[in-house]
Amino acid sequence: MAEAYIKGIGTYAPQRVMTNFDWEKLVDTTNEWIIQRTGIKERRIAAPEEVTSDLGAQAAKEAMEAAGVSSEDIDLLICATASPDTILPSTACWMQPKLGLEGKPAFDISAACSGFAYGLAIAEQFVRTGKHRNVLVVGAEMLSRMTDWKDRSICVLLADGAGAAVVSSEGGGVRILGSRLHADGTYA
Repeated sequence: MAEAYIKGIGTYAPQRVMTNFDWEKLVDTTNEWIIQRTGIKERRIAAPEEVTSDLGAQAAKEAMEAAGVSSEDIDLLICATASPDTILPSTACWMQPKLGLEGKPAFDISAACSGFAYGLAIAEQFVRTGKHRNVLVVGAEMLSRMTDWKDRSICVLLADGAGAAVVSSEGGGVRILGSRLHADGTYA
C-alpha cells in the first residue's frame, strides 16, 4: 500500500476584515467577551462578487504551487463545504475551470466544521490504494451570508475563507500516518 503525504498547503482569506469592535456595534457583546470565549480577534468577510469556489480556487492554486504540481498532475478534486455556490453542480465542479481541472473527477462533501478532516481522510485512502497519485482537497466556506448577524451565540464565530492541501503518493511532504473519523449526531 502506498504512503500518503501532504505535499503542499494553501490558504485564502478575503480582504475585508471584521474585528470584535465591529461586532460590538451590531450585537450585545464586547471584544473581551469574544476573546475570552473564542480567542477570535478578527474574521474575514468575502466581497459581494466572490463565491465559495473563488475562495477555494485561490487556496487551491497556492497549495498546488507549494506542492510543485500543475493541473495536469491533479487526479481528483474534493471540496468540503457547507456553503456551496449552488446545490447543483457541486462547488468542486465550479472550481474546475478556475484551476484547469476540466474533466477530472470532482465532488463536494458536507460535514460542517469537520469537512476538511473528512476530505483529507478520503484523499488519503484514494492515494494509499493507488487509485490516484495527487488529490487536491479544498475546505471553503462563505458562512457570513448564511449567519444571523444578530445572534451573538453564533455570529461571532463564523466568517469566510478557504484552505487547501495536495495529498500525494510522492514524497517530499509531511507523511499522513493515518486517520480515524467519528461523528455523534445525538444532539443534531
